[in-house]
Amino acid sequence: MTDPIADYLTRIRNAVKARHRVVEIPASNIKKEITKILFDKGYILNYKFEDDGMQGTIKIALKYDPNTKEPAIRHLERVSTPGLRKYTGKDNLPRVLNGLGIAIISTSQGLLTDKEARAKGIGGEVICYVY
Repeated sequence: MTDPIADYLTRIRNAVKARHRVVEIPASNIKKEITKILFDKGYILNYKFEDDGMQGTIKIALKYDPNTKEPAIRHLERVSTPGLRKYTGKDNLPRVLNGLGIAIISTSQGLLTDKEARAKGIGGEVICYVY
């Protein structure tokens, strides 16, 4: 696999389209951090890191609206790829849906949302957009 983050996002995107309740993904440190951000911002219901002695897995409980059954994650888009990295400075941080969505930025202080990076005044690599 050449792009594990794109695989992570695609697995979540496919599970949401198929209306699955839980999706299981091979774990890595960056995937764990992205999962924590998605949970903190309310895009997923819950998550669990399972260690099997080797790589481990992440189990993610997807979130849906109880009345309309619409998923909380409507769009998940990979921005920076291994073939074309997208970096941004602190002055040009992206705003997703005019602030309604989030952009996940890889900075020198770890993974942050666009709002957190803007508040700290740092830029970095734009990993993905979520809304």
